Amino acid sequence: MATVGDGEDGDERGGSVKEQDRFLPIANISRIMKKTLPSNAKIAKDAKETVQECVSEFISFITSEASDKCQREKRKTINGDDLLWAMGTLGFEEYVEPLNLYLHKYREGEKASLAKQAAGEVGKKDRHDSFHEVLA
Repeated sequence: MATVGDGEDGDERGGSVKEQDRFLPIANISRIMKKTLPSNAKIAKDAKETVQECVSEFISFITSEASDKCQREKRKTINGDDLLWAMGTLGFEEYVEPLNLYLHKYREGEKASLAKQAAGEVGKKDRHDSFHEVLA
């Protein structure tokens, strides 16, 4: 979870943010893009970089709105519900319900995994696997 006012948008001393700190890693973007394409498809470098900039800007846009809400409510931690509220407020309401369902299933999976872990039944890899079972 992000903490409101933790200086993620820039150096706390007022310096500029390095590009690699501002954007999601290009390898992750490329992997996600390739998952939706046929195996023989190729993606140009400029296409990857454009998507990288877009998704990074989108995340900043949504997070900033959620952060403002948390500051108004005198809270320091942004949670998933805050992000979904921000998306609805900013005109992305058609994504809110599916993401709300995803968030609910994610939380269920985390609770189940933590309960199993507390009982000593599962390791970190198993927690990851059981989460994906909940989403299926």
